[in-house]
Amino acid sequence: MRAVLDPNVIVSALISPQGTPAKIFREWLQGGYDLVVSPLLLAELERVLGYPKLRERVSKVEGRELIELLRRGADQRGDPSDTPPARSADPGDDYLIALAAASQAVIVSGDRHLLSLSDALPVYSPAQFLDIIPGSD
Repeated sequence: MRAVLDPNVIVSALISPQGTPAKIFREWLQGGYDLVVSPLLLAELERVLGYPKLRERVSKVEGRELIELLRRGADQRGDPSDTPPARSADPGDDYLIALAAASQAVIVSGDRHLLSLSDALPVYSPAQFLDIIPGSD
């Protein structure tokens, strides 16, 4: 199984090590699924990790280590070459949809705009995704 984690899920995993997003991240580290990333996703994550409010909870070093871990260990895909079709009420989410479609992956997000598309696309909340990862408890 392949999954695209919305950057909000990855950030939540860092901030709350006992939460569901952190469990999902650990499942990836243990080989429970293939995590798909792209340059746009990594750039968004890097930008978000630089926000002053997050910087209080996640150091620059931790942020850099996370980005490097994702670059080395995740399934690196190129950004979709075509402009993604507008599918989400938030156009900033469309690249995640295009990335998931191009890599035949599900999307894991806490974003209401993406979750509202779950009838038409394979979009799961972190709790829903944790329930379907093979072998997770």
